[in-house]
Amino acid sequence: MKMRKLIIARILAYWALLVFASTMMLFIWFYLFCFFIPDPYKTRYHRKLSQIWMGLFLFLSGCSFEVKGKEVFEGLENAIVVCNHNSLIDIPISTPFLPRANKTIAKKSFTYVPLFGWVYKFATVVVDRKNDQSRRASYEKMKQVLNNGLDMLIYPEGTRNRTAAPLKSFFDGAFKLAIDTQKPIVPVVLLNTKRILPAKPSMYFTPGKIKMHILPAIDPKEYTKETLRKHVFEVMSAYYLANNDKA
Repeated sequence: MKMRKLIIARILAYWALLVFASTMMLFIWFYLFCFFIPDPYKTRYHRKLSQIWMGLFLFLSGCSFEVKGKEVFEGLENAIVVCNHNSLIDIPISTPFLPRANKTIAKKSFTYVPLFGWVYKFATVVVDRKNDQSRRASYEKMKQVLNNGLDMLIYPEGTRNRTAAPLKSFFDGAFKLAIDTQKPIVPVVLLNTKRILPAKPSMYFTPGKIKMHILPAIDPKEYTKETLRKHVFEVMSAYYLANNDKA
């Protein structure tokens, strides 16, 4: 039974990869306009186009998507969104399906992925984590994103959580940015993506419902960088534990 399940999941993974690549080739021509549109309009255009692309991809690959808590953003100034990270599928779905236009922080290595890296770069602040100058420059660019009235999306775990714990430990960046800019933090918890596209085994895909749950905004005024990081971690970890089995 396990071998049969593995074979089916592998076939579905190759199908999902084929769907992703073929739909990307369809939409990539529309992304060309990003070369000519200044921010923040470029980011808003990119998000709307990516919504259509990812909606088609999810449908054809057998997945559905649910967003809960959109009302958190009503009347809220632009914010720093922090999201958990369990799967490669988190990256292409987070930016399009958040309620407002946003840029995310991206590892430089992602920009080397043929075609996708080029599309992804339009909606990101790229950072080379091994380069101190690049990290400093990316921090200033994130401030500029907020100055442009956009939300900034950050995965505070840094990389995919391959552990059995709800979350990996958080890096400081998102919380330092919140303290420095006094922009609210909006925690977002993605559920079920680890089951749909896990890190291990590789090329393993089981269609299901992806859930994006947006939690109440947190005002950084009463916190230090360390206490804010700890509080957000506890809120997201507790929520994930309470809701993941229901996904």
